[in-house]
Amino acid sequence: MKLANHRASEGIALLIVMVAIFVLSVLIGAFAYSMKIETKLAMNANHEVELTWLGRSGVEYCRWVLSQACPSEPYDALNQPWAGGPGSGLCSNNLAIEHEVHLGPGFFKWKMVDLERKFNINIADDRILEQALTVVGVQAGEIPSISGAIIDWIDPDDQTHLNGTESDYYQGLPRPYYAKNGPIDDLSELLLIKGITQDMYWGSASTNHPPAAFQQVDRWGRPVEEPTYPVGLQELFTPLSAGKLNINTASATALQVIPFVDANTAAQIVQMRSGPDGVDGTDDDTPYRNVGEAGMAVNPQLVQRLQRYCDIRSRTYAVQVDAEIDGYRRTFYAVIGRNSPREVPILAFYWK
Repeated sequence: MKLANHRASEGIALLIVMVAIFVLSVLIGAFAYSMKIETKLAMNANHEVELTWLGRSGVEYCRWVLSQACPSEPYDALNQPWAGGPGSGLCSNNLAIEHEVHLGPGFFKWKMVDLERKFNINIADDRILEQALTVVGVQAGEIPSISGAIIDWIDPDDQTHLNGTESDYYQGLPRPYYAKNGPIDDLSELLLIKGITQDMYWGSASTNHPPAAFQQVDRWGRPVEEPTYPVGLQELFTPLSAGKLNINTASATALQVIPFVDANTAAQIVQMRSGPDGVDGTDDDTPYRNVGEAGMAVNPQLVQRLQRYCDIRSRTYAVQVDAEIDGYRRTFYAVIGRNSPREVPILAFYWK
């Protein structure tokens, strides 16, 4: 009996020891993991300044790229190095441009898009807004009120535009706010304007984004199914640009915002500039050297209209720089202007 009790005591003691070892192992593992995270955070903190300067270097590199404009190319087009194209071969400095640049302990990748490939929302008139809403697919009966509401949001007064909406309406909402009565700084402000829904703004990508202020809901608060819009307003407009659409970089969809330019005409404009392979941004592209050339090629009656709304130059560029040091990454954004090859100012710089 005593032997059995003794063995039982030994078994309990062994179990306690094993439990203690297990608990200590878990604690040691958790501590080691915690220390690994702390070490990583400390390393990341040490890289903060370096990473910021790496991002700034990427923006400076993009400024340099824009300064390398070729005198033999009096236009801006998608086959040029700033847009990721191979270059036309007319300029010897094309080969010196790299899209992944190693600098110190890290590297950055960059890409640029010109903002003149879209219309400037802040200077769009009734005709452009109505045409854009038609391209999006908004019902004809809704177009005048939405167009008027956009104009009232931007204009500096509180006088209601025909079919428009001013602050008195927005102040009556459950979460009241005022009409901006000033230029749109971020295009997402359109989501605050009466009548503009998430689907109108994002188009086919609307399901990946939060709802707009005017997303319709039923009495239980569930979103009401909206019409499908294949094109979103964010594909057609920008809040910052020189004002005219670059006919060498605008998409066929954006070109349809020009009054009297239908889908077939827009497709012809794009096809002729993209060269024999029909693909933009390749070495056989044939960019337009003036707007009239595009008009005469597709429809001579459109020459004056294209000259009113279009250009062959881009002067404002959105830059994205992805910087990395020892696996620590950050994305930087900038807006760059180009007044001349020697004057390329940074208009905005930020990161997320």
